Amino acid sequence: MNDAFRKADTHVGIDENEVKQIIKSIKEAQYFDAGSMASLTPASLAAIARLRAYKPPPFSTWDHLPLSRRAAVLVLLFADRRGDLRVVLTMRAATLRNYSAGQAAFPGGKADTLEETPFEIARREAYEEIGLPKDDSKIPRPFRIEHLCQLPFSLAKTALAVRPCVAFLHSDDSSGNKAASVEESMIPRLDAKEVAAVFSAPFHNFLRSEDQVREGDEVPGKKSDWYEGKWIDWFDGKWRMHNFHVPINNQKVSKPKVREGGQAAFAEELDEEEDDGMQRYKVWGMTARMLVDAARLAYGEEPDFEVSESCLEVTDLTK
Repeated sequence: MNDAFRKADTHVGIDENEVKQIIKSIKEAQYFDAGSMASLTPASLAAIARLRAYKPPPFSTWDHLPLSRRAAVLVLLFADRRGDLRVVLTMRAATLRNYSAGQAAFPGGKADTLEETPFEIARREAYEEIGLPKDDSKIPRPFRIEHLCQLPFSLAKTALAVRPCVAFLHSDDSSGNKAASVEESMIPRLDAKEVAAVFSAPFHNFLRSEDQVREGDEVPGKKSDWYEGKWIDWFDGKWRMHNFHVPINNQKVSKPKVREGGQAAFAEELDEEEDDGMQRYKVWGMTARMLVDAARLAYGEEPDFEVSESCLEVTDLTK
């Protein structure tokens, strides 16, 4: 990371009392009805509150960057049927024009205009890539999206300034019935329009070196297949490279309804690999690092594997 980014990404903490007040207000506020929040576990509820309370360090350099150097990604979280948080990811076609072609990534990409905010960039790209409506009024009921926070900028290897924008996909049900399942009702509706696949991963697991297997679940291979990491040389120092292998045997993976060009070739390659027994998607590079940092912030805890120095200051609410 260059000097401009280091200066901008100074340590910014979260006030513990503020987070606790937000957790209390979530339980009391009419805006978050019982159908929406009841399915979240206490750990998930606290994670959403921490993210909502987070304020990133200032980054005035953004206003002076040319259009070609601005980008944003959407870190879209949702609660699974047990109330644990999962995050939406894609397998990208090798021919895409952005920095993460040919690998797992968040929905996202470059700015179209200098006037676009990071969240506007992320939502537009999510619509173009996976069919998630950028207009909230067009998101099918009972689902709705809440923008939670923006994380510090990352510098991609292509010299893009990438802003992670974190959002939560609520599954309200105003009728008072059980909240709808994002996994079963929303994810299959998404159309992988510019990517080879849309899938999800357990958010908290990005703090662990092994699969976190819940009662009744199974994962392919060994639990230790989830993570591998190594230190690499990066300019004058060392950088921790994370590689996560996300199980896809226990979820619905959305594939393109219409396949064209490089997207078709990569999607068909994935199909063949899955037919041959592949049951995990690899998540690595900048996407993996963003996931680790986002999970550290959300859950207020450190991973059980080695990490590079981060600009995030994590608040532990258990103390």
